[in-house]
Amino acid sequence: MMEKIKVPHAAGEYTIYAGEGILKDAFGEFDFSKYDRVFLVSDSNVWSLWGEKMTEVLASCGITLAGHYVFPAGETSKRLETVSDMYAAFAAASLTRRSILIALGGGVCGDMTGFAAATYLRGIAVIQVPTTLLSQIDSSIGGKTGVDLAVGKNLVGAFWQPAAVIADSAFLDTLPRRYIDDGMGEAIKYGCIWDEQLFDAIADKSIDRAEMIARCMKIKAEVVSTDERDTGLRAILNYGHTIGHAVEKLGGFSRFSHGESVGIGMLYAAKVGEAMGCPKDIYGRILAALQAWELPTVMDYAPEALIDAARADKKREGDEISFVLLEKIGKCYVKKVPISELAGMIQ
Repeated sequence: MMEKIKVPHAAGEYTIYAGEGILKDAFGEFDFSKYDRVFLVSDSNVWSLWGEKMTEVLASCGITLAGHYVFPAGETSKRLETVSDMYAAFAAASLTRRSILIALGGGVCGDMTGFAAATYLRGIAVIQVPTTLLSQIDSSIGGKTGVDLAVGKNLVGAFWQPAAVIADSAFLDTLPRRYIDDGMGEAIKYGCIWDEQLFDAIADKSIDRAEMIARCMKIKAEVVSTDERDTGLRAILNYGHTIGHAVEKLGGFSRFSHGESVGIGMLYAAKVGEAMGCPKDIYGRILAALQAWELPTVMDYAPEALIDAARADKKREGDEISFVLLEKIGKCYVKKVPISELAGMIQ
């Protein structure tokens, strides 16, 4: 069954198509009549697995690609040089402001193609087709795009809403286990901040994959449509990310994946919450959920090292840093915490 989720934004709205095996139906429903050319961007791993299938699906819907650009898979490709190569490929394919891109891949592909769409000819349309669990439930929704610089991740970017998001959970069948783990950390986060029933269903594994993805996407859609430009409510999506980003950074962005780091970060956020008067059962429930999915729950970085890494967090304001804390599973709030007090809270 294909679920359709509407996401309103300042310039209109777009539809998220979600479900198992819905690729052809979703593309068949999308109105391509207003676009003169369709161009696909993917990474080398995804293209080798899904490029032929995608081309066949589009052809069955009457769509012939004007061209495609494939970049080497991995975070190291997420840079301005790759985007510059994309621009050259777009020009060679004679794309116009009435053309549309298809971003077929995970978060790196979606972020970078979205940024290229936002900036080529001052903006052309893009359909996000996320192929990882993390990109389906998180990065493909909300219009945040960007590339990395040598000094940090996602330091250049733009808000650029997609024309549609097509999230087919069948893509996940070809993912290595770690990429599933990466997304599960974020899925558990959605339950923590918004939906206790979702949290419990994930924790006891009573929810099927397609339903979990759709419910997470609905939460993300509601949050970002309320706070399109990331000035308020959207901050709650950072639950577990303050310490999680520090864990990721200290591991050289390779020891722990983003989702694994967020999982560990949620445990530390629960410790901070306990110190600030939040219920003491939160830590144990999150721990059990992470263990149920065999996600890492411990690491060997000292509290002082974590705090030093967190000092560079974008949520820091002077001597305080904003933490998302839980009143209970399913209900959260944002609290400024003095950095000087953190060490005692996360021992």
